[in-house]
Amino acid sequence: MWAQLISARVKDGSEVELEKVYQQVRDAEQPDSGLLRTLVMRDQNDPSMVMTLVVFESEEHARAREADPRRAEGLAGARESMAAVFDGPPSFTNLEVLQEYT
Repeated sequence: MWAQLISARVKDGSEVELEKVYQQVRDAEQPDSGLLRTLVMRDQNDPSMVMTLVVFESEEHARAREADPRRAEGLAGARESMAAVFDGPPSFTNLEVLQEYT
């Protein structure tokens, strides 16, 4: 497995639009992308900071998903929404999953 942590700061008053962004991203997802799970989280000490953890079967699946033209078409509207909601570009942390517990 492979994961990526995406961190972004939300502009003041954009909480309602934030849900729209996440719905647009979900709508663009393709069933064969290799995505296993997504967790969307908010920092308790800094509510303007949101983090999304996406977990994939492998890094290869994640990179193929990034290049998938079907997904790119679906994300066009989401990118516009992201520009309105996020205060600057997100940061990305690539993670090798060593173990998983449930």
